[in-house]
Amino acid sequence: MSPQPHWLVRPKSIRLLWVGGIALLALFVALGAFIHPHATFGVEGSFGFNAWYGFATCAAMVVGAKVLGWVLKRKDDYYEL
Repeated sequence: MSPQPHWLVRPKSIRLLWVGGIALLALFVALGAFIHPHATFGVEGSFGFNAWYGFATCAAMVVGAKVLGWVLKRKDDYYEL
C-alpha cells in the first residue's frame, strides 16, 4: 500500500483552498458595503479599496522583485575569476 500524499498537494485539497479563499475574499468585499469606512483620504472610502489596493500592491512587489533580480543578476562564472 503506497502512502497518501500530503493533504496540501492533493488536487482536491488545492481546489478546495482556492474556492474557500475566493469565497472569503468575496464575502469580505461584500461586507464592505455595510461598514462605514473612516477614511483619511478620499480614495480610501471607495468600495473595495482594501481588496484592489492589496492586489495592486502585491502585483507591484512581484514586478519590483523581477526587476531587482534582473538588475542584480550575475553571470554563472562570476566567482570563477
